[in-house]
Parts: sequence; C-alpha cells; structure tokens
Amino acid sequence: METQGLASMSDEAQLRWVVLGDTTRQPPVVMLHGGPGLPDYLGDVAPMVADLAPVYRYDQRGTGQSPWEGRHSLARHVDDLAELLDAWDVPKAMLMGHSYGTDLATRFCLTHSDRVAAMLLMCGPFVGDWRTGYRAERDHRMSAAQQKRLRALQALPRRTEEQEVELLTLAWFTDHAGPGRGWRWAAQGARRRRPVNWAMNAELGREGRADPLDEHLAELRACLPARAELLGGADDPRPVSALESLALRLDLPLTRIEGAGHEPWLEQPDAVRAHLRRFVQGTVGA
Repeated sequence: METQGLASMSDEAQLRWVVLGDTTRQPPVVMLHGGPGLPDYLGDVAPMVADLAPVYRYDQRGTGQSPWEGRHSLARHVDDLAELLDAWDVPKAMLMGHSYGTDLATRFCLTHSDRVAAMLLMCGPFVGDWRTGYRAERDHRMSAAQQKRLRALQALPRRTEEQEVELLTLAWFTDHAGPGRGWRWAAQGARRRRPVNWAMNAELGREGRADPLDEHLAELRACLPARAELLGGADDPRPVSALESLALRLDLPLTRIEGAGHEPWLEQPDAVRAHLRRFVQGTVGA
C-alpha cells in the first residue's frame, strides 16, 4: 500500500513524501534521490524491498511537489531529513542514497549517526579528483557533434522546453553502459525529471566543493553504522576507482554491478534487486 503526504519543516517549507509498505515495521528504508535539483525518481527501486521494510521517499525542497524559494544549503537539507524522520515517527532508518543522495546520506550520518540504522550508498559519493576522469569518459562516449551541441545548449541564457529536453538527454545518455538504451532512458528522464532546479544545483554544488566530503572521511568512518556498503555500476562514466578508493578509506565493502552504469537498476534490475534485498534482510534480521 502506498501513502503520501506533506510534512511542514521548521522554516515553513512543505515537503512532499510517499511511503510504500507497512509503516508499523521498523526500521524503514529512506531513499534519497540524486541531483541536486531533480525531483524524486526512485519509484522503480522502492518496490524491490517494500515487502521487507516500508520505503519512504520524498522530493527534496525546491524540486517536484516540494516548492521552495530561497537559498539552499547542505545543512538545511540535512535538517530536512531529520525533521522528516520526526514527522514519520521514525527513530532510526536505513538510508539508501543514489548519486548526490549519497552525499546527503553521509552528511546526515556525520550529524545524526544515532538515527542511521544502516546505509547503502549507490553510485557515490565520489571523492578525490574524479571529475577529470568522468569528463574524459563522457566525452569519449559522445561524438564531436554531440559535444559541440551540448556546449552550445549549456551556453544559452534561456532554453525552450525542447532545448532543455535535448540538453538533459545529451548530458545523461552517457551515464549508461549501452548507448542505444542509454539514449532512450535519458530522453525519458529528461521529460519526467522536471523541472530541474538549476539554482539549487549550483548552490549545493558550490558548497560541496568548498567543504568536500574528502575532509570528513576519518570522522565519517568513526560514526558509520555497523552495516554500511557501497554499490556502483562497473560502466558508470564516473570512475569506479574513486569508489574503490573510498571503500578502502572507509573500510567498507563495494559491490560492482557488471553491465550497468550510473543507474544500475535500469540495466541490471535483477542484480540490484538481489543486492538491495540482501542488504535490507541483513539489517532487519540483525
């Protein structure tokens, strides 16, 4: 059964949330979507484990059905998650973050480790100089014409609806292992994951670069829950070596999903489902 609602934050922002499964079961899973600046897109992932534990998702402030006008900060987004747990009457949760959602999960853990029952980090967080390798691989997967068109669209001060869809499709199709299916998935996402809050993306991106997670890894390692793991697509253009380095520094297991990119549940749903179910079962049965 799926239930949804709005939660009021301490600054009067309202965040839209949805839960799938029996909410009397504890601890629940909370899925944190990426972006930053995109609405929640993990609706296809939640059913993979909702029979084992209830799964909460929400549109981060300023995205989807959580309207917000104002400055964005990582601290405010961490506070949002804490206030949502209070609104749901959830003392501790299993956090599953994807992409930027892994940054949010880890920063939440740094501040509220007592409220994290377990943590699965999918396709992130990336530390060190990972962007150089990512940009090189992304360009390798694009034609020269596609690269030129993407730069031209990014330079426009304003874009039409079709130009925005084209830009996002070009920016996202290289995230997948297979270019043909990748283009189809990127085009679908470009129309569904809208609108993009570019101001939020820029603000949180700047703050993340000014205060990188790299500088908090010793502290993070000390406060991680007993069950914490990394998962990544072996064909993600973001270098898996960056996740390998993070796994070593945090002493965490890393699972590589072969034949999958940045959204591994699309290309290898059975493998991702099996991993997520093992992770949740191991937590609720502990």
